[in-house]
Amino acid sequence: MSGPFPVMVFHNPECETSRNVITLINSSQLSPKIVHYLEVGWTEPLLLALLAAANLTPRQALRVTKSPAESLDLLEPSVTDSKLVDMMLLYPVLVNRPFVVTPKGVKLCRPSETVLELLPQPPQTLVHTDGGTLLFDPLAKRAL
Repeated sequence: MSGPFPVMVFHNPECETSRNVITLINSSQLSPKIVHYLEVGWTEPLLLALLAAANLTPRQALRVTKSPAESLDLLEPSVTDSKLVDMMLLYPVLVNRPFVVTPKGVKLCRPSETVLELLPQPPQTLVHTDGGTLLFDPLAKRAL
């Protein structure tokens, strides 16, 4: 974790929202510890702790788009939370991202500006996405 205000991001570098979250954190003068969860996978205790801390059910954290959720028949309401967790452990891509952990709490930061609620202060400069779109304006004190 980073310095006096630790921040951890469960990150997928292919995800624009996840990249934007890291940009917002870095622009707030923080250095997050980045966990590439698609590479390292999940442990059941960690995944359950993140879900509980974020006040989410496995179904709420299930990534439906660009994931095998549909082909694994996980979209039916009859699929249990236990089954979803088991499949998330087997297929880490089924967990939506990014999860961010700070002393202020744990959130699934979608949309990306949700991360601002977890930081001690917002960025003090304009923040742009890697594509150049304005993401945050400190004068407006809000994400755009």
